[in-house]
Amino acid sequence: MGLVSNAFPPEALQKLEYGNLGIGHTRYSTTGISELQNCQPFVVETLHGKIAVAHNGELVNAQKLRKQVMRHGVGLSTSSDSELIMQLLALTPPMEELDTPDWVARYYREVLPGEIVQISKHGVKTLSVVPRPEGDPPAFCIFEYVYFARPDSIFEGQMVYSVRQRCGRQLAIEAPADADVVSTVPESATPAALGFAQQAGLPYVEVLCKNRYVGRTFIQPNTRLRQLGVAKKFGALTDNFAGKRVVLVDDSIVRGNTISPIIRLLREAGAKEVHIRVASPPIRFPCYMGINIPTKEELIANRPEFENIARYIGATSVVYLSVEGLVAAVQGGVASREEKDAVIGGKASRKGGHCTACLTGKYPVELEW
Repeated sequence: MGLVSNAFPPEALQKLEYGNLGIGHTRYSTTGISELQNCQPFVVETLHGKIAVAHNGELVNAQKLRKQVMRHGVGLSTSSDSELIMQLLALTPPMEELDTPDWVARYYREVLPGEIVQISKHGVKTLSVVPRPEGDPPAFCIFEYVYFARPDSIFEGQMVYSVRQRCGRQLAIEAPADADVVSTVPESATPAALGFAQQAGLPYVEVLCKNRYVGRTFIQPNTRLRQLGVAKKFGALTDNFAGKRVVLVDDSIVRGNTISPIIRLLREAGAKEVHIRVASPPIRFPCYMGINIPTKEELIANRPEFENIARYIGATSVVYLSVEGLVAAVQGGVASREEKDAVIGGKASRKGGHCTACLTGKYPVELEW
């Protein structure tokens, strides 16, 4: 339990003398309480060999799966839904051989929804465990493009960095601002800020210096800790913006707690105006697939303050990207790669769907309670 740097200091890692592969996991609890018994990876011996599972996300049909596993006479030792994945893998038949070239450390293709891929010194094996009818569109999390994924990640044949840049361009079209410079809340919003600056014809400058030793603030357990985290997270690069009107591009505003200290920091350092432009729509609904947005009441977009959010957070103006603009920015790259990616792993590529439930309240699966 605790931070990785505390749980695994260098002297502890040096004791790991055997093996050449490993998996690990850091998580905050969504399903299952935060206790040692729920720490991952989960490890179990099966007829197919030892299986270890590390999983990030949430199973919306966890209760049904728990009953399914228990009917097979399998007892569960944790309250985490991730343990169910391990037990279900233990029940699956062995994987079938896939005709693929020798595996090397390079991008080959994406793992398909419901597919299990085994990579070993003997080659690549794959098994599809979730049948999908032809024409059934996927529902890829659109928030991966907005915030969670690394910018060099590739989803649906397109790089996340390019999608975020298109979001910034679309934001500049939808919500221009009279300003002198464009900047970002580093780092996931940087591509969107560059896209905004390019579309608006304004110079891009850095206004915030990020402390590399402070983690993500949005997952802190309460408002006070999130705001203290922001205070330690950024310093002002005053020479770049003093006396100027600043457009500050952020990737999202969830609770509205962390942006206010940043605006205050810029104003106290000499910014004439601070216009907030958000490269995603307002988040209005909880996610039941694993993002830590547990209640509608926590979301700033559902609170009375949202009626005048600029005054509430201390900004000159605040405008969000529209849902249509975000979807267009994401799916535009999928469409442009359609011909090149006509075949993925020997199967027809589906131009598809994206889950926008946290923005629209339209969930891709029926929720079970």
